[in-house]
Amino acid sequence: MNGPLLVVLLALAAVFMAGAPASAGVGDAEWVARVRKDHPRLFFNAETWPAVKARALGPERACYERLRRRVDRLPRDPEVRDWGTEAASAAFVYRMTGDKAYLELTKGLLRRSIECYHATRAALQSVNWYSTSRINAWCAFDWIFNDMAPDERREMGRSFLQHVEDEQPGPGKPRIERLNDGGPESGFYGTPSLLWYAGLATYGEGIDDPRARDFLVRGHHLYHQLLEHRRRAAGDDGGSASATLGYCMGAYPWAEFNFFHTWESATGEDISGDWPYLAYFANYVMWNWLPAHHEFGTGDAYHTTNELPLGSMYTHLAETLHFYGRSHPECAALARWMMGTIPEGRYSETWPVLPFLLTRMDAAPAAKPPSEMLPPARNFEGMGQVFMRSGAGPDDTYALFTSGGTLEMHRHYDNNNFVIYKKGFLALDTGTRPEPGQHLTHYYCRTVAHNCVLINMPGEELPHYWGGRAPGEEPLPIPNDGGQDKVSGSKLVAFGTSPQYTYVAGDATRCYNARKCALAIRQIVFVPPDYFVVFDRVTSTSPEYRKTWLLHTAREPEVQGPVFRADQSDGRLFCRTLLPERAELSKVGGSGKQFWSDGRNWPLPANWRTRDDEELLGQWRVEVSPAQARTDDVFLHLIQ
Repeated sequence: MNGPLLVVLLALAAVFMAGAPASAGVGDAEWVARVRKDHPRLFFNAETWPAVKARALGPERACYERLRRRVDRLPRDPEVRDWGTEAASAAFVYRMTGDKAYLELTKGLLRRSIECYHATRAALQSVNWYSTSRINAWCAFDWIFNDMAPDERREMGRSFLQHVEDEQPGPGKPRIERLNDGGPESGFYGTPSLLWYAGLATYGEGIDDPRARDFLVRGHHLYHQLLEHRRRAAGDDGGSASATLGYCMGAYPWAEFNFFHTWESATGEDISGDWPYLAYFANYVMWNWLPAHHEFGTGDAYHTTNELPLGSMYTHLAETLHFYGRSHPECAALARWMMGTIPEGRYSETWPVLPFLLTRMDAAPAAKPPSEMLPPARNFEGMGQVFMRSGAGPDDTYALFTSGGTLEMHRHYDNNNFVIYKKGFLALDTGTRPEPGQHLTHYYCRTVAHNCVLINMPGEELPHYWGGRAPGEEPLPIPNDGGQDKVSGSKLVAFGTSPQYTYVAGDATRCYNARKCALAIRQIVFVPPDYFVVFDRVTSTSPEYRKTWLLHTAREPEVQGPVFRADQSDGRLFCRTLLPERAELSKVGGSGKQFWSDGRNWPLPANWRTRDDEELLGQWRVEVSPAQARTDDVFLHLIQ
């Protein structure tokens, strides 16, 4: 590092030392009267069907032909199992062709599916962690409603409604293995999401009118709670109910998009404009997008390859074009550009008819690359993340700082953590999520697995995280890593950006046990393209509580006095400890110590699909501690 730059950055460190829409209400349910009386009502209706059919026979004909071939391969005498998604496919082909053979196939698939749902419940097991197939089954019921005899649809509808009732959370119900009854602050793909679709499909049809109306109103209320929760998280930047991309880029967006589709098909009203936060979903994904389709790996990510979870992204981005192409052209232009970069971009088959519903996406604007629209940094307040970058190319520097936010879903004890990528993962999140396995609960989610500061108070008991031990693992208490005991509660207290620098400051004091921590503030200056100053002020309640500054690396670091370096892929990081004076630097890791915490290693379970020596799980870390015990400590590091 050149001398003048070091002087400038030390001067910046001295500055650090000086201080650092709402839609209609849901209470009265007056909206119920706007639900159309005829069928279909789910995802399309009599007025929109011609455009849907034309799209299936026109621009998406190849997609439709694949769907029809899958339907043609289905058994005509199906066994008892969950055929919900297949039933929806068959029902759609029936509507496209009018061939009664597809009608009979759909009815057979629905009957066997509903039998399966009741049998699975009687065995105290869950049909599926996801509600997807059962929502599709309700679509099939709705789409062939007009072609079933009244007795036939009453019998089938009542049985299916009873299943939905049985699956709702409530007192006195038996414990069902892996029943997902997550509410509106989750991904909302468990059993409560069924209420809306069951209510819409049966409302006002004499099948079980009181129950159908109850389901409809309850489902509507839950979806509005979900929309409000996600609106707060996304704000005017973008995001979802979790900062872990496997969730927010996976199944999470289906909840909003499917609700928009079905509200419009049932009432004729497009309410997507009441929830503009979803237009910025592409913006959030873009800031997470690293070169060669990688991600930072926040929260409950697997860290094996750190590749972006792109399986559903093409469809999510297409939904953005459909709903927001006219109202938010900049967001739609970015979404269209991202669609073009997805390898083998194809629609997800989770909801087989979605490609045919997106009748407005062709009116969205042309693609526009992010290099023409992204500033040097962006603060996603609700998500609790600040992203920084020197540009948008393969040789640029990318960083993520975690502080603040409103979310806890799949978040770790990692407040004030930072991750740096340049031609490789140079300062990284570590560990992975074997389910089950004590590696997840005892290391991976803990502060020690992140680039944070530890304050070790002997005897501290840290909270449990989701998950459990794998077969054969000895049950052991949660290790005392010296880390945080709350996944949320930090505050981003400063943020500023310009072409010359980005400055952030986070206060994580409340995320540590108050009996050991009086202050934990981290300030960072990023000077593009290559420099970071990281300054921490940490005050413990006792000088005996040892403080440790951490930086995790993929490969073994080379330590020379106050400086260390580490490589990953084609990238290299240098880090110099400037404070505390006479700091003690040590490296921890290597075979049998990659996941070291509280005096022992926490390896992956035997026969887990990932090896312990995968680089991106984190193989080493550098620990920096003061040479003398005191209550007030500062850590100042220059990273290049």
